[in-house]
Amino acid sequence: MRVLVVEDEKKTASFIRKALQAEGFAVDVCHRGHDAWAAARVTPFDALVLDIMLPGRDGLSLLRQLRQQGNATPVLLLSARGEVNERIEGLDAGADDYLPKPFVIAELVARVRALGRRGGEAKTTVLRVADLSLDTVTRQAERAGRVIELTVREYRLLEFLLRSAGRICGRMAILEKVWDYDFDPGSNLVDVNIKRLREKIDADFEPKLLHTMRGLGYQLRESP
Repeated sequence: MRVLVVEDEKKTASFIRKALQAEGFAVDVCHRGHDAWAAARVTPFDALVLDIMLPGRDGLSLLRQLRQQGNATPVLLLSARGEVNERIEGLDAGADDYLPKPFVIAELVARVRALGRRGGEAKTTVLRVADLSLDTVTRQAERAGRVIELTVREYRLLEFLLRSAGRICGRMAILEKVWDYDFDPGSNLVDVNIKRLREKIDADFEPKLLHTMRGLGYQLRESP
C-alpha cells in the first residue's frame, strides 16, 4: 500500500510515517493542503491520512475537491477536535473514517490497513506486463507461471516499476518512492537492487522486460 500522510505538525507526521513504514507501507508526507492536492493528482495512493487543520488550505476543502474530481481514494481524517458536528461534516465531505487526536498509533495503523482493504475491493489487485504479474494483496510475483520470491524492498521496487510500466523511472524517483529518500545518498543503492531484481524476473526468461535507459533510468516494458 502507498499512503499519503497530510499533517502540518512535522513530529506527528514523522511518527505516523515511521509506524506505517514499519508495517510495510510506502509513505509519502505533505505538510500543506496545496502540496497534498498536487501529490494526489499524480500518484495513485491506496489511502490518505488527512489532518483537518492545515496551513493555507484545510483538509475538508481538500477532501471535497478530491471527491468532486472523482478521486475515490479512501481517506482517514484526523483532528484535534472531536466534536460530533465536525465528525459528521468530515464524513459528509467524503471521508471514510475519522480519528480524533490524541490517538493510539496502533489504532491508526489498523484503520489505514482496513481502508486499504476496502479501497482494494474496487481496484485491480494484479499488476501485469507481458507474462510478469504481481498480486498486490498476496504480494506474490510470477513470471510465466513460476513463483518469484522477493524481499520486501524488491517487492516495493517491482510494484513501483509495474505501476509505472512504459515510463522511464529515474534514480531520484525510485529513491523517493521505494526508499522514501528525497535526496541521493551517493551510493549505487538503486543499481544494485535493480540488478538483483533483474536476475529474478529476467535472467531465465524471454523477452527481457527490465531495460536500462542509459543516462535516464530504468523502464519496465515488453520488448522492443
